[in-house]
Amino acid sequence: MAENLHSPNLLHSFRNAFRGIYFFFREQRNARIHAVAAIAVVALAAWLGITGTEWCILAICIVSVIGMEMINTAVEYLADVVSPGHHSRIGKLKDIAAGAVLVVSIGALICGVLIVGIPLFKKLF
Repeated sequence: MAENLHSPNLLHSFRNAFRGIYFFFREQRNARIHAVAAIAVVALAAWLGITGTEWCILAICIVSVIGMEMINTAVEYLADVVSPGHHSRIGKLKDIAAGAVLVVSIGALICGVLIVGIPLFKKLF
């Protein structure tokens, strides 16, 4: 009997998920840009001694942006398989997915400025 590929065991599911994360950071320039930005924000936040609540907000922002970028990447890969040539609806789909990343990134930037930027400015000046 063939193995049911739709319900792998838990270890198999985690292995696939980690492989997806690895591919994402290895193959996507934007993923590496987000990672560098996240490391910089975390370093600044640690230096500034932000509160536990502020850490939670920053963590949610960071994983939201990276997660949304991963979804955008998955949408683009799928769209390229479904429609290798130009198709206006596929183009709109890709633009909407990219727009979702931009919206989440702007929200994260606002939180970052409020939590890290303002205290950093006060500390430096």
